[in-house]
Formats: sequence, structure tokens, C-alpha cells
Amino acid sequence: MPEGHTIHRAARDHHKKLAGQRLKVFSPQGRFEAGAKILTGKRCRSVEALGKHLLYWFETDDVLHIHLGLFGRIRNRKLPLKEPVGAVRVRLVGRGDCIDINGPTICEVIGAEETEALFDRIGPDVLRADAEPKKAYERINKSRVSIGQLLMDQSVIAGIGNIYRTEILWRQGIHPLTPGKMIDEVTFNLIWEDARTLLALGVKHNAIITVENKKPGRGKYRERVNIFNKMKCPKCKKKIENLEIAGRKAYLCIRCQPLSRTKNI
Repeated sequence: MPEGHTIHRAARDHHKKLAGQRLKVFSPQGRFEAGAKILTGKRCRSVEALGKHLLYWFETDDVLHIHLGLFGRIRNRKLPLKEPVGAVRVRLVGRGDCIDINGPTICEVIGAEETEALFDRIGPDVLRADAEPKKAYERINKSRVSIGQLLMDQSVIAGIGNIYRTEILWRQGIHPLTPGKMIDEVTFNLIWEDARTLLALGVKHNAIITVENKKPGRGKYRERVNIFNKMKCPKCKKKIENLEIAGRKAYLCIRCQPLSRTKNI
């Protein structure tokens, strides 16, 4: 599943390509024909990201709501139009650009009330200017659930996925099984600021970069990470361990992230 930086990068790029234009909207696959009829011919006001959700705002307050899920994919194309590749759920066509979205988990047109409800149930997004980190801290500080699980809960903090979760906790020396209630405000602020810095870097490079002063790699694998899916800790050279948290594999260094001794706790 794409992490938050991917969605924010897409929102930024699509806003530049489509905002202010009347769009032609199609559903080559056929599963979004009703929604396409509602939106086609209307002006796209803006495109924004909320965690892992993409929102295309149209002039009538209709919003195209996209969540890519595990298998969704976005293709950016230039006109003239070419034949769709794969099962394209929705195709957005502007004056010079075409956006194809394949296989999203959510692809729907929602109104003002549904959009407000979406914002209400999603936690603060570290990349949004209107984020309120205090809301996330209050949820975490009252919880007995592990910080490793809470960081992946999109109703607590939006946009952080498994790779960022692993890397942020390692960078801050926090064991992923540390209960949320043991995370004090100083520690939370370090987590929040690190997440904001790393995801912003991800938007800039269109790749997850958590290693200091590293640039994205070339070719298919562009990420630069410290311990996610690695064998040894770059700090102490101890073997990287892994454990399952809420069905997802978390990586850690038990020497650098001891459960009994967490920063500022």
C-alpha cells in the first residue's frame, strides 16, 4: 500500500495538471460509469491528499474520493489519448494531461457531508498545514496499545505506513511494543517532527529516504532505509529482529530500541 508521501506527491502533481480545468471523466473498465457521468464536464477546483486518501474537488462541491489500497496504481499520461492499460477504473482528462487510476479500493463521488465525515474520522496528517498534532498525542497518551500499532492507525495519525513506522521508531530509539501511554509529549513531538521531515523528503524525491544525506537510488528500487527489511543495524551492527504487530511485520534493533528504556520516558 502506498504511504502518505506517494499520495501527497500525486495530489501535488495532479493539482498542477488538472486544477482550474473542465475535465472529461471516463470509466474504461465500466465500474465507475455513474460517477464519471456526474463529474464529466465539471471544473476541477483543486486536488489534495488526506493521509492515504486522494480528493479531487469539483465546482459543485462533488468530490472524487480515491483510496488506492494495496493494489491501486496511478498512471500519468500526456495527450493524445492512448488505449487504457489494464482495468482503468477512472480516467481524468484535462487540456494536455490524462490521469488513469487502476484498481483502487475506493473510487466514489461524495458530497459535503460525506467529505466532512471523512475528515472527522482520519487522524492528523503530518504533511498538512492544518494538522493538529495534539489530537494525535492525546489519543496515543491515553492508550495501552503499542506505539507500533498506533502509528499505523490512520484514525490516530494519517499517512504513516509500515516502512516509515519502522524507520521513525528506530531513529528515535523506541521499541515498537512500547505502550502509547508511556510516550510523553516530548517523545511524541520528536516522532511527529521526524515523520513530517521524512514524509516531506519522500514527496520531494518520490521515494522513501530515511538515511541521512542519501539520495534515491536509480532503477526500480529507489528507497534508502536504515533497518526495514535489513539484516544488520547500521549503528551497532546487531542483527535486525522482526515481530508481528496487528498483522504487519515490524523491524527493530533490540539493542538500539530496548523495551525497558525508551527516550524521555
